[in-house]
Amino acid sequence: MLPLPTCNMKRLLLFLAIALVLGSCSEYSKILKHPNNDFRFDMAVEYFNEKEYNKALPLFEDLIAVYRGTKKSEQIYFYYAHCQYMLEDYIMAGYYFKNFAKTFPNSAYTEKALFLGAMCAYKQSPKFSLDQAATYEAINDFQLFLNRYPKTERKDTTQVLMDKLQEKLELKAFENAKQYYKIEKYKAAVIALNNTIKEYPASKYEEEMHFLIVKSSFELAINSIQEKKKERLMETIKAYYTFVDRFAMSKWSKEAEGIFVKTQKELEQFN
Repeated sequence: MLPLPTCNMKRLLLFLAIALVLGSCSEYSKILKHPNNDFRFDMAVEYFNEKEYNKALPLFEDLIAVYRGTKKSEQIYFYYAHCQYMLEDYIMAGYYFKNFAKTFPNSAYTEKALFLGAMCAYKQSPKFSLDQAATYEAINDFQLFLNRYPKTERKDTTQVLMDKLQEKLELKAFENAKQYYKIEKYKAAVIALNNTIKEYPASKYEEEMHFLIVKSSFELAINSIQEKKKERLMETIKAYYTFVDRFAMSKWSKEAEGIFVKTQKELEQFN
């Protein structure tokens, strides 16, 4: 077992650690101020490859102006945007990637820039209950990317990401429609649920939405004035048949059948 360090030993280790940090800072400061721009570029790339993005970023930022108008400018600009991305500053990274694609449309880096620009919006897409502006932006950016590069090797990845974003929008639409039922706004619930089914015809929530339409239609009917009651009861019958036709083995079948029976009894008063 090694002996514990003495107080003097601890002070020595602390001094060495501080000296190492200060030496490292001094070395980096010299690189930032180095008169040879090619050397600074090489060091920036080295920092990037070593994942020291905080060190690479200021170097690339300074070199953008130095090499503007040269062949190396597009490479520096792309690295700069990529540093922002790796540092998770997705707002700035997204801006620079899109600007890169406009400034250098024929660059070898443009395809990756457009993809990562879309990824920036994807990374900003919030949970379904919040505003989905970033989600729509990401879907649009990914679609533009596929339109421009239909044979890209990132096609499958892009499609998977777009599907995830669509699922989030689908869940939001479903929960918003369902909320009308929860707060007993049955007319609004029927409209919202039907609209969601039309917008997402293959939704995994379709079964539950059709069932909620049956329930909402019934509640709307029995709470309606007499002049509108029969028509709305008939709409409930129609909603029930649509439900059982599509989902005969549903876990809600028994409850839906109970609503159907009640609806028929309510209709008897009009006969």
